[in-house]
Amino acid sequence: MKNLRRLPWLVLIIALVALVAACGDDDDDASSGSGEATGKVAVLLPDSASSSRWENDDRRFLSAAFDAAGVEYTIVNAEGDARQQQTQAEQAITNGATVLLMVNLDSGSGNAIIENARSQDVKVIDYDRLTIEGDGADFYVSFDNEAVGRLQGEGLVAAVEAAKLTKPNVAVLNGSPTDNNATLFANGYNSVITPKFDSGEWTLVDDQSVPDWDNQQALVIFEQILTAANGKVDAAIAANDGLANSVISAVKSQGGKPIPVTGQDATAQGIQNILAGDQSMTVYKAVKAEAEAAAALAIALLKGEPTDELATGSINNGTNDIPSALLTPVSVTKDNIAETVIADGFRTWDEICTGRFAQFCPPPAER
Repeated sequence: MKNLRRLPWLVLIIALVALVAACGDDDDDASSGSGEATGKVAVLLPDSASSSRWENDDRRFLSAAFDAAGVEYTIVNAEGDARQQQTQAEQAITNGATVLLMVNLDSGSGNAIIENARSQDVKVIDYDRLTIEGDGADFYVSFDNEAVGRLQGEGLVAAVEAAKLTKPNVAVLNGSPTDNNATLFANGYNSVITPKFDSGEWTLVDDQSVPDWDNQQALVIFEQILTAANGKVDAAIAANDGLANSVISAVKSQGGKPIPVTGQDATAQGIQNILAGDQSMTVYKAVKAEAEAAAALAIALLKGEPTDELATGSINNGTNDIPSALLTPVSVTKDNIAETVIADGFRTWDEICTGRFAQFCPPPAER
């Protein structure tokens, strides 16, 4: 009889346990894709020497996007050291990062970071540079980099024509051979300028790559090109603004007059050189838009939200099709500085119109 009297209590306890378990299951289902961030984002920048954009532009725009979303994040810079970047990635994962936003220093080390992250269920977004070794990152956010190169090639053709040069001697200064972007840029501008060489309309003086996008090495390389050509270099493709400035410096050091030269990144220095007549053009890649697109993707991954509308294209890294968001670059010359980089707030007249460059700027009342 005592056991029979205890039975209702036993049934009640079992029912309560089942109810609690069911509520727990409901909570788990609700938290999946609920919009609450899990973990943090770790941004891995490559260096501060190859281009000023990484520290001056990408860092601030990424920080602003993550701050606005209220998510945890860290931003570190490997300063050109691939081993250091791998260590930074490992430390970030140890410290709770569930999404890595990486600008690789080369595809080999980039692949090692991706493989390690994937083994720990950490998502990786290739930012600006595609990792072409291994299976590839989970996502890729960048620009149409062959289009960047085509704009450079077209810009040099326009500058040569404007200077009324006939049968110019042209040098090509490519970016780092370990950076897949440099290959894509070259594919783009070579599609424009190679027919000029093949037809004999232009003469190719030299075609060299600059290790690690190092501006000092670029200066030495271009000085050697000028010396070997007895100073007879009439125009040059330079893959970014830092390399363009090295070309400008080398020409000036040998007493030459400004030559048509391309650039990329729309750095303050690049815009100054354009205004001064030392550089023909640059390519404006809206870094703010790129950073915001990458941040939106990282935040969606943190929160378990859909990414279909954020990565609407794909690009093959040699092994797999990587879901991608590719933005459109814009050519910038002296004629459209105000309508592009200034209008977007990417550059300001105050940072450009300093020192000797102030004389080339619009009057203060017109800025």
